[in-house]
Amino acid sequence: MSRLPAIDIVVLVVYLASMVAFGCWFARKSRGVRAFTTAGGALPAWAVGLSIFGTYLSSNTFLGVPGKAFGGNWAAFVFSLSLPIVALVAVRYFVPFYRRSGSISAYEHLEKRFGGWARTYAVIGYLLMQVARVGSIMLGMALVLHALTGWSMAAIILITGASVTLYTLLGGIEAVIWTDVIQSIVLTAGALGIALLLIFGMPGGPGELVSFAAKENKFSLGGFSPDPTVETFWVVLLYGMFINLGNFGIDQNYVQRYHAARSERAAVRSVWLGAILYIPISALFFFIGSSLFSYYHAHPKMLAEVRTQVATQEIERRGDEPTAEKITQRAALLSDRDIGDSVLPHFIAHGLPTGLAGLLIAAVVAAAMSSIDTSLNSSATVILSDIYRRYVRPSAGEAVSMRVLRVSTVLFGAVGTGAALALIDEDSVLDAWWRLQGIFAGGMLGLFLLGLISRRAGNAAAATGVVVGVLVIVWMAFSPQSALPESLQSPFHSHMIIVVGSLTIFLVGLAIGRIRGRNV
Repeated sequence: MSRLPAIDIVVLVVYLASMVAFGCWFARKSRGVRAFTTAGGALPAWAVGLSIFGTYLSSNTFLGVPGKAFGGNWAAFVFSLSLPIVALVAVRYFVPFYRRSGSISAYEHLEKRFGGWARTYAVIGYLLMQVARVGSIMLGMALVLHALTGWSMAAIILITGASVTLYTLLGGIEAVIWTDVIQSIVLTAGALGIALLLIFGMPGGPGELVSFAAKENKFSLGGFSPDPTVETFWVVLLYGMFINLGNFGIDQNYVQRYHAARSERAAVRSVWLGAILYIPISALFFFIGSSLFSYYHAHPKMLAEVRTQVATQEIERRGDEPTAEKITQRAALLSDRDIGDSVLPHFIAHGLPTGLAGLLIAAVVAAAMSSIDTSLNSSATVILSDIYRRYVRPSAGEAVSMRVLRVSTVLFGAVGTGAALALIDEDSVLDAWWRLQGIFAGGMLGLFLLGLISRRAGNAAAATGVVVGVLVIVWMAFSPQSALPESLQSPFHSHMIIVVGSLTIFLVGLAIGRIRGRNV
C-alpha cells in the first residue's frame, strides 16, 4: 500500500511517462548506426558535458553518498577530488587519441597493440562491469521507491528495466544524452531544495546542524595515515584516480561521448564541464548526509521510525514474520551505518511538501534510468563493433548492424535487470558498486596503461602481465571470504583492488618487455 500521498504518486507517474516518451521521440533520429551510437557527432559541448556529469550523478550518488555521510564521514568525497587530475590527463591524451582514431570502439586499438586476445579481454571486462553498474543503480533506485511506497522491489526493478530499455532501443545515444541533461538539472535543483529544508528545519538553526555533525566527525575526510588496509584519504584518492583513469581512458560510455561532440575542442570542454561540476554537487550530497544525521538525532521519533522500517525490511528479507518483538529487538541493534541508505528516502516522504516529494522521487528514478540507458547503448555498441563485426560478420551492412544494436540493447537490458534482482540483499549500494567496479575495471586499466606508456611491451609481456594481475585481483577480491588462513588473505581494503591489480599488470608487463627488449 502506498505511503505517499496520491498527488505525489501522480507526479511520479506523469513525470516518468513524460521522460520515457521524450526518449522515444528521438527514434526518428536514430535510424542509422552512426546516429544510434554517436548522434552523428553533432551535439554541443554543454549537453555532452552534462551527460558526463549525469553519468556520475546516478541514483547511487543520491542514495549511497548521503548514506555514507550519515553512517560514517566524508571519506568517500575524496573520490571526487581526483576528477580534475584525471580530467587533465583525459583532455591532453585520451580525447585526441580517440577522436583521431576513426573508430567508435574503445578497444580496437588494444588489438592493434597486443593482438585479438587483448581486445576480447577488455570487451568481456567492460560488459561485466556494465552488468554490475546497471544492477547496482537499479537496486539503489528500487530501495528508494520501496521505502517510500511499499511497492515490491522486484516489481520496481522489472518495470524500470523494461521502460529504460524501450526508449534506449528506440532513441539511441541522442535520447540518452538529452534525457541525461534534464535529469541532471532536476536532480541538482532537488538536492539544493533538500539541503535548504534541512538547514532551516533544524530546531536550533543552521549553527546547531553544523556543530552537532562536526562534533560527531561527520565532516571528516578520514585518516591521513598511509595505511592501505582501511578507508583513509589516500586509499580513496588512489581509488578515485584509477577508477576515473579507467572511466575517461577505456570506458565505452565516455569514448562514445567524445565522438558525439561536434569537435575535438567541444569534447575537451565537455570533459571539463562534467568533471568540475560533479565536485560541488558531490559535496552537496555529502552535506545532505551530515545534515540528516543532525536533523534526525534532533528528531528522535523520526529516527526511531527509520530504525523500525529497516528492521522490518531485514526480517522480511530473511523470510521471518515481522512481529513487534522481533522488530523492536532488531531495531535496537541497528547502527547509524546500518540505516544510512534509508534516511533520505524517509525524509523525502515525511519532510518535503506534497507534490515536491513526488517530483524529486521521479527525478531520482529518472537519474537511475539515464545512467542505465548509457550502459545499454554503449554495451550494444561494443557488441556490434567488437564482437559481431569482429568475429561474426565484418562486412555487416547498415540494416543488419541496426538489428544487432537493437537486439543487443534488449538482451543487455534483461541481463542488467537480472543483476539488480540478484543484488537485492546487498547492505550498501555504493559499497557494492565500488567493489564490483574495482574487480572488473582493474585488469582493463592496467592493459590500457601498458599499451599507452610502454613501447617495448609486446604481446607476450602484456599477456603475462594480465594473467598475473587477474590472479592478484581474484585473490584480493575473494580471499577475505574464503577458507584460507588469515595470513594468506589479502590485508588490503577493497578500494585497493583496482590500484594493485592495474599496477601489477602494468609493472609485470613493463618488466618483461624490458627484459625481452634487452635480449633481442
